[in-house]
Formats: sequence, structure tokens, C-alpha cells
Amino acid sequence: MAQTHLTDVRFDSFDLDRRILQGLADAGFTHCTPIQAQALPLALAGQDVAGQAQTGTGKTAAFLVAAMQHLLTHPLEPRDGPPQPRVVILAPTRELAVQIHKDAELLGAHTDFKLGLVFGGTGYQQQRDALAAGVDILIGTPGRLIDYYKQRVFDFKSVQVMVLDEADRMFDLGFIKDIRFVLRRLPSPAERLGMLFSATLSYRVTELAYEHMNDPQMVEIAPEQVTAERVQQTCYMVANDEKIPLLLGLVREIEGGRIMVFVNTKREGERVWGYLQGNGIETAMLSGDVPQRKRLKLLAQFKSGELPVMVATDVAARGLHIPGVSHVINYDLPDDAEDYVHRIGRTARAGEAGDAISFVCETYAFCLPDIEAYIGMKIPVGEVTADVLADVDPKSRVPAPRRPRDGRGPGGRDRLGHDRSPHGHHDKTRRGKRGAGGGRRSDDQPAANAEGARPEQQTEQAAPDKQKKRRRRRRKPATDSAPAG
Repeated sequence: MAQTHLTDVRFDSFDLDRRILQGLADAGFTHCTPIQAQALPLALAGQDVAGQAQTGTGKTAAFLVAAMQHLLTHPLEPRDGPPQPRVVILAPTRELAVQIHKDAELLGAHTDFKLGLVFGGTGYQQQRDALAAGVDILIGTPGRLIDYYKQRVFDFKSVQVMVLDEADRMFDLGFIKDIRFVLRRLPSPAERLGMLFSATLSYRVTELAYEHMNDPQMVEIAPEQVTAERVQQTCYMVANDEKIPLLLGLVREIEGGRIMVFVNTKREGERVWGYLQGNGIETAMLSGDVPQRKRLKLLAQFKSGELPVMVATDVAARGLHIPGVSHVINYDLPDDAEDYVHRIGRTARAGEAGDAISFVCETYAFCLPDIEAYIGMKIPVGEVTADVLADVDPKSRVPAPRRPRDGRGPGGRDRLGHDRSPHGHHDKTRRGKRGAGGGRRSDDQPAANAEGARPEQQTEQAAPDKQKKRRRRRRKPATDSAPAG
């Protein structure tokens, strides 16, 4: 962490267990950030905390240190069976849950705490088995966690600490019902330590805090400073057909940088990815339907510098700590001004400097006034010159990789869990077969009646009978009109 974002408060000034101090030393943390300096004394004293701070200011370390210290100073009597979760940490996205788990492994390396990580998209049985074996600290996304809870893989009876991270994002993603489901099944707020952290403390987040926490203390770090102070912001007024040439020109000018390009839709992201890749720029595409295993691989390649550019939708705008992001390019201006802040928060993290470049195009120009009103400043306008616009051959665009069709889940599986090929189309050995009636019949379809006949087979068998009946009805009038023999 850079000194510009640190206070004079040292971690060893708190009465922390030596094992936690060792973990902090391993991570290179000696002095607290502002959110840590204000939230830790309250949480260590057993006071519930609702904290607001900019992204990348150390919120994760604050609640992990407080949670681990609470467990070490409040031991529980052993219960029969595997250990049940004593800390529950809820995150809105899989990437954020994975990042919190990595930080917990580092800070808790010298403790005996068992960590559990659950999230959707992959590793269902593996995660289930690990959770059934017993964990002390459970980190996960709401959907998968509730799934295992309803199966009675674990219970909430031993929970001593509850942490809700990126609470405002929980509302944005529609998780609020799941969050309330979990909170209502935990021990009462007076019997546990509660911590809620968010980039913004809106009215609905504050209401959630007061409803499910025990007189939480609000900690707000520079709420009037909406955007990171070390982010250099610039915008370019461009026509829609100039966006690709401008993007290619800017990316080529940035040597040795790590660039995140944000788009509003997956389709546009695939188009942008195609042009970058087709013009010799190694690029990753991150959106909501990328299988989890591939998503983590792409993030690792981007963090290592193997892929210098990542095109992403807002699924990656929050909760990801990717060190060294030098530039954020808003290829599309976001509809929500808060999303602009979270996007540019991917750069200039932990005291580093960064650049945020936005394209003000014909489609999204109306979003600029709201963004400037929200951040409280005018974004400087850069000049689009001919030398920065790259020459683009329309044929240079690489086609987007095939995605699973509608009805297919992550990893190329359909809703029934049947295997599909990695690119979203059927394997040749599992293709549906044409029935007698011309309809496609899949071997994956279950039998629908006790006699073993499939629905399409019943239809095929019934079709000739219906045709015979129709023929009889047509012939009957002719028979009645014939003269008697």
C-alpha cells in the first residue's frame, strides 16, 4: 500500500492475537488505511459496524481481522459432529468471494481456522463435501450458500460474526430476498457481531443495517470524495463509427499498461473483443455467462500480464482487486452514474495513479451530465485527432466464440445438467434424432408415461388414428346419399 493512503495508526497498536499480526506482516500490512483505523476499534470492542469507503481502501482486511480476532477471543464449546460456520461472509459476485477467500488464507495462515468457499457455476459436489467436513469461516455468494443450507449440509446455530460485503451491489443484483433469508436464520443481532461494508450507504442499505444489526455505528470515509483522487479522467466526443478506431489507437499508444475496457452489453463486448483480437492485441472477454473455470483463468492471465487488455461488462466493475490496472476505458458510458465510479475504481488502487478514459458517443452522450453531477466535477474533454484514429479493416474482426444457446447453463450444460460440448453445441454422439413426424427427438428427454412411450412417440402413434377418423367422417355423407340396393 502506498503511504498516501495510510494513517499513522499501526496494526500492532491494537490488542490483536500474535497469529493475526503474523498474517498481517506476511501481507506487508503495518499501518491502517482510514477505513481500517476507524472500523477496527469499534469491531474489536464488539460494536456492529456499517462502513462506507471507496473501493480499494482495505475494507476486506478490516472485516477479516475483526472476525478472526473475535473467534480467537470468544471460543465456543465443542459440538458433536463436524465444526459449523462461526463466521459467514456474503459477497455479491463469485470473483469477489474468491478474492476474499484468498485474503483470508493469507491473513489467517498462522491460525487453525478452516475456510470454506461456495459459489455457483462450478464445483458443486466438491464444495458440498468440503462444507460437510466442517468449516469455521464460510465465504460465499447467496444462492449457492442457501442451496447447501436447505439441504442441511450445515447450520447457522454457531455463527458469531456476520459480514455483508458490497451491500449496495446486493440490491443491484436482486439478492436482497436471499440476504434477508440468511439474516433471519442467524442468531439474534445481540448474540453476534455484525459488519456491513459498501461503497455507498444508500437509504436502502442503511435500512437493512438497522433492521438486522445491533445498533450499528456508521463509519464514512470521505463520502464527499466520490472518485479516487489519483485517477486522471478524460473524455472524448466521438461518433459511433469512430469508437473502434479510437480504441485501437489508444490501446496501441499505451505501452506496457494493463487496460480494462467496459461495455454495456455482452454483444457489444464480443464485437469489441473481435476487433482487438483481429488487430493483434491479445484480449480477454469477461461477461456474466462465461463459465466459472474459464472466468478465473482469464482473470489470472490478466493479472499476470499475459493478456494486457480485458473487455468486460459491469459484472467485473465491483469487488475485483486486480493490481496494476493502469487504464480504464469506458467504451460505453454507463447508464448509472454509480457504475461509472465503480468502473474507474478498478485503477488507482492502493495509492497508485491511473487513467480513466470515456467515450461520449451518439448513443450514450445523454449519460454524461448525470455522471458529472454525481462526481461533482466536469470531466476534461480530449481532442480526437486524425493520428490517434487507427485504420481499421472491417475484415480484421475475429468472430466471437460460440456461446451456449438459450437454456444452457455455465460450462455448456443444459438446465437438466446434461453435458454439452465446450463451445455450446451438441456432441455428435448426443445429437437429437429425427422422428417419423420430422420432429427432433433428444435422447436426454425422460419418459413421460408409465408405459414407457415418449411424448413424441405417443403423438406419432396417435397421428394415423386421427387421420383414419377424419377419412371416415368425410366418406359418411357420400354413403348416406347412395340409393338403396
